[in-house]
Amino acid sequence: MSGAAATGDLSSKVAQRTGNVAVVGQGYVGLTLASAAAAQRFRVTGIDVNAARTHALARGELAVPGVDEGTFRAAIESGNLSFSTSAESVADASFIFICVPTPLRDGAPDLSFVEAAGRDVAAHLAAGSLVVLESTTYPGTTDQLLLPLLEQGSGLRAGVDFLLAYSPERIDPGSAEFTMRNTPRVVGGTTPEATEAALSFYGQLVDKVFPVSSTRTAETAKLLENTFRHINVALVNELTMLTHDLDINVWEVIDAASTKPFGFMPFYPGPGIGGHCIPLDPTYLSWQVRRQTGRRFGVLEAAQDVNERMPNYVASRVAEILNDVGRAVRGSRIFVLGVTYKADVGDMRESPSLMAMQALYRKGAEISFHDPFVEDAPLNGGRIQRTDLAEGLANADLVLLLTPHSSYDLDQIAEQASLVFDTRNAYGDAPHDNVVRL
Repeated sequence: MSGAAATGDLSSKVAQRTGNVAVVGQGYVGLTLASAAAAQRFRVTGIDVNAARTHALARGELAVPGVDEGTFRAAIESGNLSFSTSAESVADASFIFICVPTPLRDGAPDLSFVEAAGRDVAAHLAAGSLVVLESTTYPGTTDQLLLPLLEQGSGLRAGVDFLLAYSPERIDPGSAEFTMRNTPRVVGGTTPEATEAALSFYGQLVDKVFPVSSTRTAETAKLLENTFRHINVALVNELTMLTHDLDINVWEVIDAASTKPFGFMPFYPGPGIGGHCIPLDPTYLSWQVRRQTGRRFGVLEAAQDVNERMPNYVASRVAEILNDVGRAVRGSRIFVLGVTYKADVGDMRESPSLMAMQALYRKGAEISFHDPFVEDAPLNGGRIQRTDLAEGLANADLVLLLTPHSSYDLDQIAEQASLVFDTRNAYGDAPHDNVVRL
């Protein structure tokens, strides 16, 4: 049988198999995908090594921040979504997705979770399946790392016995405007047939799917998206520091520039960058560029330096604001509002709020916090408990608004607090004499 004939038969096998789905990794990426697929009547098994998480999800508890609760509830009520700590259900799945973390370790990509997931999938992989990697990673991971793992562990051949593709996640946690359904998907396969199979699957979950020529292109597209944000946030963060020294209102500058209908997109300053993507993903690209070409990704590395300085800059501004009212930062009571990395999302990963708190602690400030999503937060190697909102506002020398959750009544906060430092322009131009903007 010719290679072309074998591949054509494989495409037919994928289309004709059970239609079951296995999603390895039940963080917000994997659970969002599993829930969306179950809502579309696929039989889905969400697989995660964290037994406490899978048991909670099986009980219908949304134990993962950043996942749309309505989609999750619909999936649970459909009866199509189950959970397991074992990868055995991969054997019955036509569509297998790997959605595991890809953190940094000592400044380099840590793909140990991808490797472990690849081995687990390979041990149960059946002929006629489509495997898709969604984890953010450096260009070449799908072809050079995952493909050999799957072939060696299963005894099957990619493009002949199974199909392999890459499709980067594009989820905006907590967003009601940009959902999985209306956010286009990028797909690149190791073969044209793999791309087509992935397009066919995702086309049932999202309104638009955009095919690219290779997995490396799809991997790089994801890194470009977050590098673009990283660099532009750094630009406006550094501008904020400069305009403060020049006594210019940066928020008014951004509003004025935003009136241009072409060639400009507004980005806004803040206490730093956080979450699973922007602080980490661009490093994958700069690491790979340096490793393969020996060159620095200079503009990205400069942006990383600026954004990493922002929590310390916020702490220095707090000291400046307190000094203006005759207080030293040492011994002052700083009440932090919002310790998650993003408003209305209960995720503290890489949160700049935590870094700003630590910087103020090192300056001798007494730190307390409130966040409706968080009961305790790390500080100086230990953990501090959430303070009652009214109590914290009444006792603070300065209220530091770092993450403006929608549940906060900003006017009430300004009325009850003696001094507020707003790092997100949550108040805008609202007339409060005791509110200072970044």
